[in-house]
Amino acid sequence: MQSIRDINIENKRVLVRVDFNVPLDGEQNITDDKRIRAVLPTINYLLEKKAKIILMSHLGRPAPNSRQKYSLRPVALRLEELSGRKIKFLNDCIGPQVESAVESMQAEDIILLENLRFHSQEKENAEEFSQQLANLGEVFIQDAFGAVHRAHSSTVGVAQFLPSAAGFLLEKEINFFSQILSEPQKPFVAILGGAKVSDKIGVIENLLSRVDNILIGGGMAYTFLKAQGLNIGSSKLEQDKLGIAGQLLEKAKDKIVLPSDHLIADKIDVSANVRTVEKEIPEGWLGVDIGRQTIAQFKQILKEAKTIVWNGPLGIFEIDSFAHGTKEIAEFISDLDCLKVIGGGDTAAAIAKFSLEDKMSHISTGGGASLEYLEGKELPGIVALKEIAEKSSNL
Repeated sequence: MQSIRDINIENKRVLVRVDFNVPLDGEQNITDDKRIRAVLPTINYLLEKKAKIILMSHLGRPAPNSRQKYSLRPVALRLEELSGRKIKFLNDCIGPQVESAVESMQAEDIILLENLRFHSQEKENAEEFSQQLANLGEVFIQDAFGAVHRAHSSTVGVAQFLPSAAGFLLEKEINFFSQILSEPQKPFVAILGGAKVSDKIGVIENLLSRVDNILIGGGMAYTFLKAQGLNIGSSKLEQDKLGIAGQLLEKAKDKIVLPSDHLIADKIDVSANVRTVEKEIPEGWLGVDIGRQTIAQFKQILKEAKTIVWNGPLGIFEIDSFAHGTKEIAEFISDLDCLKVIGGGDTAAAIAKFSLEDKMSHISTGGGASLEYLEGKELPGIVALKEIAEKSSNL
Protein backbone atom coordinates (compact mmCIF):
# COMPACT_ATOMS: atom_id res chain seq x y z
CA MET A 1 0.00 0.00 0.00
CA GLN A 2 1.45 3.37 -1.00
CA SER A 3 1.75 6.16 1.53
CA ILE A 4 1.02 9.81 0.86
CA ARG A 5 4.82 10.24 1.11
CA ASP A 6 5.36 7.87 -1.85
CA ILE A 7 3.17 9.64 -4.37
CA ASN A 8 3.68 12.85 -6.34
CA ILE A 9 1.16 15.38 -5.06
CA GLU A 10 2.99 18.66 -5.66
CA ASN A 11 0.74 21.27 -7.29
CA LYS A 12 -1.81 18.54 -8.07
CA ARG A 13 -5.55 18.37 -7.48
CA VAL A 14 -5.77 15.87 -4.63
CA LEU A 15 -9.09 14.20 -3.87
CA VAL A 16 -9.11 13.15 -0.20
CA ARG A 17 -11.65 10.82 1.39
CA VAL A 18 -11.97 11.93 5.00
CA ASP A 19 -14.33 10.81 7.74
CA PHE A 20 -16.26 13.88 8.85
CA ASN A 21 -19.18 11.79 10.11
CA VAL A 22 -19.30 13.79 13.35
CA PRO A 23 -22.07 14.01 15.97
CA LEU A 24 -24.34 17.06 15.78
CA ASP A 25 -26.88 18.37 18.28
CA GLY A 26 -30.38 19.60 17.37
CA GLU A 27 -28.98 23.05 16.54
CA GLN A 28 -26.48 21.58 14.04
CA ASN A 29 -23.57 22.23 16.41
CA ILE A 30 -20.71 19.71 16.33
CA THR A 31 -20.45 18.02 19.74
CA ASP A 32 -17.19 16.15 19.08
CA ASP A 33 -14.67 17.30 16.46
CA LYS A 34 -12.10 14.52 17.03
CA ARG A 35 -12.50 13.16 13.48
CA ILE A 36 -11.90 16.59 11.97
CA ARG A 37 -8.78 17.18 14.07
CA ALA A 38 -7.47 13.71 13.20
CA VAL A 39 -7.11 14.55 9.50
CA LEU A 40 -5.26 17.87 9.98
CA PRO A 41 -1.76 16.30 9.60
CA THR A 42 -2.71 15.07 6.12
CA ILE A 43 -4.24 18.43 5.15
CA ASN A 44 -1.17 20.32 6.43
CA TYR A 45 1.18 18.03 4.48
CA LEU A 46 -0.82 18.64 1.29
CA LEU A 47 -0.66 22.40 1.90
CA GLU A 48 3.14 22.18 2.25
CA LYS A 49 3.21 20.48 -1.15
CA LYS A 50 1.14 23.29 -2.69
CA ALA A 51 -1.66 20.85 -3.56
CA LYS A 52 -5.23 21.82 -4.44
CA ILE A 53 -7.25 19.93 -1.82
CA ILE A 54 -10.73 18.50 -2.47
CA LEU A 55 -12.21 16.87 0.63
CA MET A 56 -15.14 14.43 0.46
CA SER A 57 -17.07 12.69 3.24
CA HIS A 58 -20.44 11.29 4.23
CA LEU A 59 -22.45 12.35 7.28
CA GLY A 60 -25.02 10.08 8.87
CA ARG A 61 -27.63 8.11 6.97
CA PRO A 62 -29.67 10.80 5.25
CA ALA A 63 -33.22 10.03 4.19
CA PRO A 64 -34.91 11.90 1.31
CA ASN A 65 -35.78 15.50 2.28
CA SER A 66 -33.23 15.59 5.11
CA ARG A 67 -30.52 17.59 3.35
CA GLN A 68 -30.32 20.40 5.91
CA LYS A 69 -30.00 18.02 8.86
CA TYR A 70 -27.15 16.09 7.21
CA SER A 71 -25.31 18.90 5.44
CA LEU A 72 -21.55 19.12 5.91
CA ARG A 73 -21.73 22.93 6.08
CA PRO A 74 -21.17 22.99 9.90
CA VAL A 75 -18.07 20.83 9.33
CA ALA A 76 -16.67 23.38 6.86
CA LEU A 77 -17.01 26.10 9.48
CA ARG A 78 -15.30 24.02 12.19
CA LEU A 79 -12.53 23.01 9.78
CA GLU A 80 -11.89 26.69 9.06
CA GLU A 81 -11.49 27.33 12.80
CA LEU A 82 -9.19 24.35 13.34
CA SER A 83 -7.02 24.80 10.23
CA GLY A 84 -6.91 28.60 10.11
CA ARG A 85 -7.67 28.32 6.38
CA LYS A 86 -10.55 29.43 4.21
CA ILE A 87 -12.67 26.41 3.27
CA LYS A 88 -14.83 26.68 0.16
CA PHE A 89 -17.98 24.62 0.75
CA LEU A 90 -19.87 23.34 -2.30
CA ASN A 91 -23.56 22.42 -2.29
CA ASP A 92 -23.01 19.12 -4.11
CA CYS A 93 -20.23 16.61 -4.72
CA ILE A 94 -20.66 16.13 -8.50
CA GLY A 95 -22.02 18.16 -11.40
CA PRO A 96 -21.05 21.17 -13.57
CA GLN A 97 -20.83 23.69 -10.69
CA VAL A 98 -18.52 21.41 -8.72
CA GLU A 99 -16.34 20.79 -11.80
CA SER A 100 -16.14 24.53 -12.49
CA ALA A 101 -15.13 25.31 -8.88
CA VAL A 102 -12.43 22.62 -8.98
CA GLU A 103 -11.05 23.82 -12.33
CA SER A 104 -10.54 27.33 -10.97
CA MET A 105 -8.63 26.18 -7.86
CA GLN A 106 -5.24 27.64 -7.00
CA ALA A 107 -2.44 25.97 -5.03
CA GLU A 108 -3.33 25.54 -1.32
CA ASP A 109 -7.07 26.07 -1.93
CA ILE A 110 -9.33 23.75 0.07
CA ILE A 111 -12.79 22.65 -1.08
CA LEU A 112 -15.21 20.55 0.97
CA LEU A 113 -17.84 18.73 -1.09
CA GLU A 114 -21.39 18.21 0.19
CA ASN A 115 -22.45 14.90 1.78
CA LEU A 116 -21.66 12.01 -0.58
CA ARG A 117 -24.68 10.06 0.65
CA PHE A 118 -27.09 12.61 -0.82
CA HIS A 119 -26.47 10.43 -3.90
CA SER A 120 -27.66 6.82 -3.59
CA GLN A 121 -24.92 5.77 -6.05
CA GLU A 122 -22.29 6.35 -3.34
CA LYS A 123 -23.38 3.34 -1.27
CA GLU A 124 -23.96 1.31 -4.44
CA ASN A 125 -20.35 1.89 -5.52
CA ALA A 126 -21.78 2.84 -8.92
CA GLU A 127 -19.05 3.10 -11.55
CA GLU A 128 -20.40 6.27 -13.17
CA PHE A 129 -20.57 8.07 -9.80
CA SER A 130 -17.05 6.85 -8.90
CA GLN A 131 -15.78 8.18 -12.23
CA GLN A 132 -17.46 11.57 -11.69
CA LEU A 133 -15.77 11.91 -8.30
CA ALA A 134 -12.43 10.72 -9.67
CA ASN A 135 -12.59 13.33 -12.47
CA LEU A 136 -12.27 16.04 -9.79
CA GLY A 137 -8.75 14.97 -8.81
CA GLU A 138 -5.43 13.88 -10.23
CA VAL A 139 -4.50 11.85 -7.14
CA PHE A 140 -6.64 10.06 -4.52
CA ILE A 141 -5.71 9.94 -0.84
CA GLN A 142 -7.68 7.62 1.45
CA ASP A 143 -7.69 8.97 5.02
CA ALA A 144 -11.10 7.84 6.28
CA PHE A 145 -10.37 4.85 8.51
CA GLY A 146 -13.94 5.05 9.85
CA ALA A 147 -15.28 4.31 6.34
CA VAL A 148 -12.80 1.80 4.85
CA HIS A 149 -14.93 -1.17 5.92
CA ARG A 150 -17.56 0.00 3.40
CA ALA A 151 -17.25 -0.82 -0.31
CA HIS A 152 -18.58 2.52 -1.55
CA SER A 153 -17.69 4.77 -4.49
CA SER A 154 -15.59 7.12 -2.36
CA THR A 155 -13.67 4.32 -0.62
CA VAL A 156 -13.23 1.71 -3.36
CA GLY A 157 -14.60 3.00 -6.69
CA VAL A 158 -12.50 6.16 -6.97
CA ALA A 159 -9.26 4.23 -6.36
CA GLN A 160 -9.78 2.35 -9.64
CA PHE A 161 -9.41 5.58 -11.63
CA LEU A 162 -6.61 7.52 -9.90
CA PRO A 163 -3.10 7.03 -8.49
CA SER A 164 -3.99 6.25 -4.85
CA ALA A 165 -2.33 6.21 -1.43
CA ALA A 166 -3.04 6.23 2.30
CA GLY A 167 -3.07 9.43 4.33
CA PHE A 168 -1.38 9.82 7.71
CA LEU A 169 -4.45 8.96 9.79
CA LEU A 170 -5.15 5.72 7.90
CA GLU A 171 -1.48 4.76 8.19
CA LYS A 172 -1.51 5.41 11.93
CA GLU A 173 -4.66 3.34 12.49
CA ILE A 174 -3.32 0.40 10.47
CA ASN A 175 0.05 0.51 12.25
CA PHE A 176 -1.53 0.27 15.71
CA PHE A 177 -4.04 -2.45 14.86
CA SER A 178 -1.60 -4.56 12.85
CA GLN A 179 0.88 -4.32 15.74
CA ILE A 180 -1.80 -5.67 18.09
CA LEU A 181 -2.70 -8.56 15.79
CA SER A 182 0.74 -9.56 14.53
CA GLU A 183 3.25 -8.80 17.26
CA PRO A 184 1.64 -7.81 20.58
CA GLN A 185 3.88 -7.54 23.59
CA LYS A 186 2.77 -10.01 26.26
CA PRO A 187 0.81 -10.20 28.45
CA PHE A 188 -1.86 -9.08 25.97
CA VAL A 189 -5.28 -8.29 27.47
CA ALA A 190 -8.46 -7.44 25.53
CA ILE A 191 -11.37 -5.65 27.21
CA LEU A 192 -14.66 -6.23 25.40
CA GLY A 193 -17.96 -4.62 26.32
CA GLY A 194 -20.97 -3.04 24.67
CA ALA A 195 -24.49 -4.34 24.29
CA LYS A 196 -24.28 -7.29 21.91
CA VAL A 197 -22.40 -10.57 21.84
CA SER A 198 -23.20 -10.78 18.12
CA ASP A 199 -20.99 -7.71 17.47
CA LYS A 200 -18.00 -9.31 19.18
CA ILE A 201 -18.10 -13.03 18.23
CA GLY A 202 -15.65 -12.56 15.35
CA VAL A 203 -13.33 -10.47 17.53
CA ILE A 204 -13.27 -13.09 20.31
CA GLU A 205 -12.60 -15.90 17.82
CA ASN A 206 -9.78 -13.95 16.17
CA LEU A 207 -8.17 -12.82 19.43
CA LEU A 208 -8.39 -16.04 21.46
CA SER A 209 -5.13 -17.48 20.13
CA ARG A 210 -3.34 -14.14 20.54
CA VAL A 211 -4.42 -12.86 23.96
CA ASP A 212 -3.66 -13.91 27.51
CA ASN A 213 -7.06 -12.74 28.77
CA ILE A 214 -10.35 -11.32 27.49
CA LEU A 215 -12.21 -9.29 30.12
CA ILE A 216 -15.91 -9.10 29.29
CA GLY A 217 -18.40 -6.56 30.62
CA GLY A 218 -21.33 -4.51 29.36
CA GLY A 219 -24.61 -5.93 28.11
CA MET A 220 -22.86 -8.72 26.20
CA ALA A 221 -21.65 -10.28 29.47
CA TYR A 222 -25.16 -11.42 30.43
CA THR A 223 -25.53 -13.74 27.44
CA PHE A 224 -22.29 -15.45 28.50
CA LEU A 225 -23.47 -15.68 32.13
CA LYS A 226 -26.82 -17.12 31.01
CA ALA A 227 -24.88 -19.69 28.92
CA GLN A 228 -23.25 -20.77 32.20
CA GLY A 229 -26.71 -21.38 33.66
CA LEU A 230 -26.83 -18.27 35.87
CA ASN A 231 -29.94 -16.13 36.38
CA ILE A 232 -29.58 -12.71 34.78
CA GLY A 233 -33.00 -11.24 35.63
CA SER A 234 -34.16 -8.75 33.00
CA SER A 235 -30.64 -8.06 31.73
CA LYS A 236 -29.74 -7.83 28.05
CA LEU A 237 -29.91 -11.29 26.48
CA GLU A 238 -29.34 -12.56 22.95
CA GLN A 239 -31.21 -15.85 23.17
CA ASP A 240 -30.03 -17.02 19.75
CA LYS A 241 -26.37 -16.54 20.75
CA LEU A 242 -26.43 -18.72 23.89
CA GLY A 243 -25.02 -21.70 21.97
CA ILE A 244 -22.07 -19.81 20.47
CA ALA A 245 -21.41 -18.09 23.83
CA GLY A 246 -21.18 -21.51 25.50
CA GLN A 247 -18.85 -22.78 22.77
CA LEU A 248 -16.56 -19.75 23.10
CA LEU A 249 -16.33 -20.22 26.88
CA GLU A 250 -15.41 -23.86 26.36
CA LYS A 251 -12.83 -23.01 23.71
CA ALA A 252 -11.34 -20.16 25.76
CA LYS A 253 -9.92 -22.44 28.48
CA ASP A 254 -10.17 -19.80 31.24
CA LYS A 255 -8.91 -16.92 29.07
CA ILE A 256 -12.35 -15.27 29.22
CA VAL A 257 -13.07 -13.48 32.51
CA LEU A 258 -16.72 -12.61 33.21
CA PRO A 259 -18.13 -10.29 35.90
CA SER A 260 -18.46 -11.91 39.32
CA ASP A 261 -20.68 -9.15 40.73
CA HIS A 262 -22.97 -6.54 39.21
CA LEU A 263 -24.51 -3.15 39.78
CA ILE A 264 -28.18 -3.76 39.07
CA ALA A 265 -31.11 -1.38 38.59
CA ASP A 266 -34.89 -1.69 38.37
CA LYS A 267 -34.90 0.47 35.20
CA ILE A 268 -32.49 2.28 32.89
CA ASP A 269 -32.97 5.78 34.20
CA VAL A 270 -31.17 8.32 36.38
CA SER A 271 -33.91 7.86 38.99
CA ALA A 272 -33.52 4.06 39.14
CA ASN A 273 -33.11 2.12 42.36
CA VAL A 274 -29.70 0.41 42.35
CA ARG A 275 -27.84 -2.21 44.37
CA THR A 276 -24.94 -4.62 43.99
CA VAL A 277 -25.33 -8.39 43.79
CA GLU A 278 -22.93 -11.30 43.38
CA LYS A 279 -23.21 -13.89 40.61
CA GLU A 280 -26.97 -14.00 39.92
CA ILE A 281 -29.43 -11.21 39.20
CA PRO A 282 -33.00 -11.41 40.60
CA GLU A 283 -36.09 -11.12 38.39
CA GLY A 284 -37.25 -7.57 37.69
CA TRP A 285 -33.69 -6.22 37.89
CA LEU A 286 -31.09 -5.77 35.19
CA GLY A 287 -27.31 -5.45 35.12
CA VAL A 288 -26.14 -1.93 34.28
CA ASP A 289 -22.45 -2.03 35.31
CA ILE A 290 -19.75 -4.32 36.66
CA GLY A 291 -19.45 -4.45 40.46
CA ARG A 292 -16.57 -3.58 42.81
CA GLN A 293 -15.32 -7.17 43.03
CA THR A 294 -15.12 -7.40 39.24
CA ILE A 295 -13.38 -4.02 38.97
CA ALA A 296 -10.72 -5.25 41.42
CA GLN A 297 -10.33 -8.54 39.54
CA PHE A 298 -9.98 -6.77 36.18
CA LYS A 299 -7.36 -4.39 37.63
CA GLN A 300 -5.36 -7.33 38.99
CA ILE A 301 -5.10 -8.78 35.47
CA LEU A 302 -4.55 -5.46 33.70
CA LYS A 303 -1.68 -4.28 35.90
CA GLU A 304 0.60 -6.94 34.36
CA ALA A 305 -0.39 -6.16 30.76
CA LYS A 306 2.05 -4.91 28.16
CA THR A 307 -0.64 -4.57 25.45
CA ILE A 308 -4.30 -3.62 26.02
CA VAL A 309 -7.02 -3.28 23.39
CA TRP A 310 -10.45 -2.08 24.52
CA ASN A 311 -13.65 -2.18 22.48
CA GLY A 312 -16.99 -1.52 24.18
CA PRO A 313 -17.90 0.12 27.52
CA LEU A 314 -18.39 -2.01 30.65
CA GLY A 315 -21.70 -0.45 31.68
CA ILE A 316 -24.26 2.14 30.61
CA PHE A 317 -21.66 4.90 31.04
CA GLU A 318 -23.94 7.63 29.65
CA ILE A 319 -25.73 7.57 33.04
CA ASP A 320 -23.23 8.66 35.69
CA SER A 321 -24.44 6.25 38.37
CA PHE A 322 -23.92 3.34 35.92
CA ALA A 323 -20.47 4.54 34.76
CA HIS A 324 -18.21 3.56 37.68
CA GLY A 325 -16.83 0.36 36.12
CA THR A 326 -15.96 1.94 32.78
CA LYS A 327 -14.51 5.03 34.51
CA GLU A 328 -12.39 3.15 37.06
CA ILE A 329 -10.93 0.77 34.49
CA ALA A 330 -10.24 3.69 32.12
CA GLU A 331 -8.49 5.65 34.87
CA PHE A 332 -6.54 2.59 35.96
CA ILE A 333 -5.17 1.72 32.52
CA SER A 334 -4.44 5.40 31.77
CA ASP A 335 -1.64 5.22 34.36
CA LEU A 336 -0.17 1.93 33.11
CA ASP A 337 3.08 1.91 31.15
CA CYS A 338 1.98 -0.21 28.19
CA LEU A 339 0.43 -0.02 24.72
CA LYS A 340 -3.22 1.03 25.13
CA VAL A 341 -5.39 1.02 22.00
CA ILE A 342 -9.01 2.14 22.27
CA GLY A 343 -11.60 1.12 19.67
CA GLY A 344 -13.72 3.96 18.32
CA GLY A 345 -17.43 4.56 18.86
CA ASP A 346 -18.79 4.33 22.41
CA THR A 347 -15.43 3.38 23.92
CA ALA A 348 -13.81 6.52 22.50
CA ALA A 349 -16.80 8.56 23.73
CA ALA A 350 -16.35 7.13 27.24
CA ILE A 351 -12.62 7.95 27.28
CA ALA A 352 -13.46 11.49 26.15
CA LYS A 353 -16.16 11.82 28.85
CA PHE A 354 -13.56 11.00 31.52
CA SER A 355 -10.96 13.36 29.93
CA LEU A 356 -8.39 10.59 29.51
CA GLU A 357 -7.71 10.90 25.78
CA ASP A 358 -4.13 12.14 26.23
CA LYS A 359 -3.24 9.12 28.37
CA MET A 360 -3.99 6.45 25.76
CA SER A 361 -1.53 5.30 23.09
CA HIS A 362 -4.17 5.44 20.37
CA ILE A 363 -7.90 6.13 20.16
CA SER A 364 -9.38 4.89 16.91
CA THR A 365 -11.60 7.14 14.80
CA GLY A 366 -13.58 4.15 13.49
CA GLY A 367 -15.80 2.01 15.70
CA GLY A 368 -17.09 -0.36 13.01
CA ALA A 369 -13.79 -0.40 11.10
CA SER A 370 -11.71 -1.15 14.21
CA LEU A 371 -14.10 -3.96 15.15
CA GLU A 372 -13.81 -5.55 11.69
CA TYR A 373 -10.02 -5.12 11.72
CA LEU A 374 -9.85 -6.94 15.07
CA GLU A 375 -11.99 -9.70 13.56
CA GLY A 376 -9.26 -10.19 10.97
CA LYS A 377 -11.47 -9.10 8.09
CA GLU A 378 -10.12 -7.53 4.92
CA LEU A 379 -11.44 -3.97 4.76
CA PRO A 380 -12.51 -3.00 1.21
CA GLY A 381 -11.02 0.50 1.26
CA ILE A 382 -7.63 -0.88 2.33
CA VAL A 383 -7.80 -3.79 -0.13
CA ALA A 384 -8.41 -1.26 -2.95
CA LEU A 385 -5.21 0.62 -2.05
CA LYS A 386 -3.20 -2.60 -1.87
CA GLU A 387 -4.49 -3.74 -5.28
CA ILE A 388 -3.56 -0.38 -6.86
CA ALA A 389 -0.05 -0.57 -5.36
CA GLU A 390 0.34 -4.16 -6.62
CA LYS A 391 -0.70 -3.18 -10.14
CA SER A 392 1.77 -0.27 -10.12
CA SER A 393 4.65 -2.49 -8.97
CA ASN A 394 3.91 -4.97 -11.78
CA LEU A 395 4.03 -2.33 -14.52
